[in-house]
Amino acid sequence: MEKFFNTAGPNKPDIHYTLLPMHRVNWLELSSLIGAQKYFILHAPRQTGKTSLLINLMHFLNEQGQYRALYVNIEAAQAARSDVSSGMATIVSAMGRAADIYWKDPHWRQLAWQETQQAPTQGKDSLTGVLQRWSLASDKPLIIFLDEVDALVGDTLISLLRQIRAGYAQRPEAFPQSMILCGVRDVRDYRIHRSDGEIITGGSAFNIKSESIRLGDFTQTDVKALLQQHTDATGQTFEPGVLEEIWADTQGQPWLVNALAYEACFRKPEQRDRSKSVTVEQMRQARESLIQRRDTHLDQLADKLREDRVRRVVEPMLKGEELSPDVPEDDRQYCIDLGLIVKRDRQLQIANRLYQEVLPRELTSIVQDSLQGLAEQPWFVLQDGSLDIDKLLAAFAQFFRENSESWLQRYAYHEAGPQLLLQAFLQRVVNGGGRIAREYGLGRGRTDLFLQWPFTEQGFTGPMQQVVLELKIQHKGKPATLATGLEQTARYADQCGADSAHLLIFNRDPSVAWDEKIYQEKHSSGSRVISVWGM
Repeated sequence: MEKFFNTAGPNKPDIHYTLLPMHRVNWLELSSLIGAQKYFILHAPRQTGKTSLLINLMHFLNEQGQYRALYVNIEAAQAARSDVSSGMATIVSAMGRAADIYWKDPHWRQLAWQETQQAPTQGKDSLTGVLQRWSLASDKPLIIFLDEVDALVGDTLISLLRQIRAGYAQRPEAFPQSMILCGVRDVRDYRIHRSDGEIITGGSAFNIKSESIRLGDFTQTDVKALLQQHTDATGQTFEPGVLEEIWADTQGQPWLVNALAYEACFRKPEQRDRSKSVTVEQMRQARESLIQRRDTHLDQLADKLREDRVRRVVEPMLKGEELSPDVPEDDRQYCIDLGLIVKRDRQLQIANRLYQEVLPRELTSIVQDSLQGLAEQPWFVLQDGSLDIDKLLAAFAQFFRENSESWLQRYAYHEAGPQLLLQAFLQRVVNGGGRIAREYGLGRGRTDLFLQWPFTEQGFTGPMQQVVLELKIQHKGKPATLATGLEQTARYADQCGADSAHLLIFNRDPSVAWDEKIYQEKHSSGSRVISVWGM
């Protein structure tokens, strides 16, 4: 069977292109922690390779013969919520099934089966009992990997952490020598809400933790090595620029790397012609397909945007403003743990270009649906197939005047509403044959859009039309906003090599009449002529 790029579940090296997970962590550090009888945390965003790492590590340790290691996924206990007895029974049962699958030893399979059968009757401290009995019965120190720990809720999570802490002093003779708790978040960041409203910090129930290890994304060298596995197996090569395109889109996020490569190399029958190299344009088409299809990973990410603690961090980025000092550190860390943002060059940024594209499109999906007929009307396309950008922006100004008040009230992200409304309007247009690149982030003072529009005439494909649009909110009066905006727009247009440049200034002052807000002017900045649109 031909190997392929994996996008679902743990990697299996016999069928998936695989980077050995143990090469992605500091094995010397990790093995030292295990040898020193430490309990620690491994955390990383979803679909980063945590499970593959733990399963691989379990097999490696068992093959070495010094320890008896076991990987257990305890996510099913989430359904128990604060029903501790039910939650512990589910966890013990999961441990029994895991031992039956992975250890394949008749004695241990019998012991695992007994624990599974007895779990519902063993009470709230059943986990401590199982770990003690297994440790005493084993001729080797036990190493336990518990995955999806942060999926647990309320008292079930508190009980898990406290039962582990209760047996800690008996290690390694009567309790596991080392335990790794794995999830999206560091255990110190767990916030547990009891039924009476009290907030308990999970770390206080697990203060035996010695380290927190974060599993990182692929490096650019890793991405190159993964693509090379495909070339070695099939002979299909990747054209120059493909690696750089994937890296810009993903910044090494493992699921995105695999998903883009699978989309470009396997999704359609014509892509399986291994005599043809994979092109940069195919990778761009793959990115668009992923976004439009809203695969599970991207859908889960989009769902997180509805949470207030995510909105408080992301909304200032969409506006290009500074993060409010009132935003809690826990909100920022939560977004980092999700993999949505990163701290790069000492500044918080959206993690990669693909996420930067997904966020505004997801937040404006309702508006885009309401503009269903926009791209079907040829009113914004000239006879030669090029885009009439002046006509398009004039139409948006009228649309914004008529609809902004009602639309902005619907947005959870209403502070970034003007920028999002324009992007929704333009997205409906480019869905008919163009592309938008977006640049935004904390402290930029604006949102930059780079619109690329291919046009055709009688079957002849002409040059790509390239348009820069810069969006600014008027805070300090028109003259100051205009002066800064013209300089920024000209610089961005020169950077992109744009054919035309447009500065859009949104006046949010409700005391100013619309007739004063709406205008269109021409200004110069250096050698650039810039169209300025008031909204």
